[in-house]
Amino acid sequence: MANYAKIGMNGKVIAVVHVNDEDNLNSDGVEDEKVGQYFCERFSGWAGEMWVKTSANTLGNQHSNPSKTPLRGNFAGIGYTWDEENQIFWQPQPYPSWTKNISTASWEAPVAEPSLTEEQISENDAKTANHHYEWNEEQQTWNYVN
Repeated sequence: MANYAKIGMNGKVIAVVHVNDEDNLNSDGVEDEKVGQYFCERFSGWAGEMWVKTSANTLGNQHSNPSKTPLRGNFAGIGYTWDEENQIFWQPQPYPSWTKNISTASWEAPVAEPSLTEEQISENDAKTANHHYEWNEEQQTWNYVN
C-alpha cells in the first residue's frame, strides 16, 4: 500500500490517500511514483503533480525499519507543509521561536530540552505519573511539569 499527499495552496497538505500496490506499479511491475500520481489524478481530478508520495513508516527522517531508507522526512498529515526544496513534509511549527532541522526533519527549540533526572524518572515509574518538560515560549525556557 502506498500513500499520497494532496498538496494545496502554499504547499499545505489537504488530504492523504492510500493507493493499492497494483495502482502504483509500472509496466515492469516496479513501484513508480509517477504511476501513483497518475492514478490519483484519474480518481480525483487533481493534476498528478499535486500528489506527492509519503511513507507511513517515516518519522523524524527515520524509517521504522532501520534497514530501509526514510521517505521525505515525515509521514504527511493534513495541515502539514510540503517543502519541495528539501523534499520534507513538515508538521505545523509548534512555537514561533522553533526552527527547522533539515537532517532530522523536525522542529527544534532554541534551547535544548533537559533530561529528566533519575529521581524524576523513578517518580514516573512509581506513580505512573507523566512528569515531563514543556516549552515556555514567553520565557524561552523548558518548565518541569509534575
